[in-house]
Amino acid sequence: MEEIEIKIKRINNEYDDVPLPEYSTEGSAGMDIRAALKYDLNIAKGEVILVPTNLSVEIPSGYEIQVRPRSGLAIKHGIGILNSPGTIDSDYRGEIKIIMINFSKEDFVIKRGDRIAQLIVSKVYRADLKIENSLNDSKRGSGGFGHTGKE
Repeated sequence: MEEIEIKIKRINNEYDDVPLPEYSTEGSAGMDIRAALKYDLNIAKGEVILVPTNLSVEIPSGYEIQVRPRSGLAIKHGIGILNSPGTIDSDYRGEIKIIMINFSKEDFVIKRGDRIAQLIVSKVYRADLKIENSLNDSKRGSGGFGHTGKE
């Protein structure tokens, strides 16, 4: 498995007790990232909030970090991530903040240090778009949403 070095910085040492992102198992694709909160944070049912992590990163050019939901929060509590997967670009140096939503019918509380999302390091490919007057035909053609599934 290829590894790349990503520099990480704590923004405020008041949250030094909150663990850095880490892989939970040898086979984990994503690193769990945690909430850096001074006080418990309630997410009301249907509410969208921005959760701080107190971290910023320096990602090598040609890579990104994707922010994805944690399946346990989704299935057990109805907690999701909006703009998912979110992208942290290689030239962004601000604080990583997680856009969370409570899809459930009950309020949910996030505590300091709770695992709130996962981070996936991914290679980035840039497209070279070329204007053409026609495109090759395909079996699907211009069939839109639901075109290949059962009606």
